[in-house]
Amino acid sequence: MGIIKVENIRVYAHHGCLKEETVIGSNYRVDVAVSANLDKSSKTDDLKDTVDYVTLNSIVVDEMGVPCKLLETVAQRIIARFLNECAEVDWASVSVSKLNPPIGGDVEKVTVMLEEKRSY
Repeated sequence: MGIIKVENIRVYAHHGCLKEETVIGSNYRVDVAVSANLDKSSKTDDLKDTVDYVTLNSIVVDEMGVPCKLLETVAQRIIARFLNECAEVDWASVSVSKLNPPIGGDVEKVTVMLEEKRSY
């Protein structure tokens, strides 16, 4: 087994409970990790034998482009796509951070982290 991480994916998106957040948008950071059996790919040096991190990034960008109120919702959608579209993935973790959230204080970011294991 091994873990593939794609970290600090920067996206401008329109999530939030306040109307202004969905209209104006905000900066987000997404970090993902997936586990998969990397034994074969480490020997064959062939992309078809592993989880393509270009695909992982593409899924994140696609799902972040669909507005929703809660970070939990978008994080769960990303995990569901990883498990549905990447047969090699056994476990996925997704952290979605809203940078400079409008919560009335000097806060760098708020983060929601979800993880899920494939059920067989």
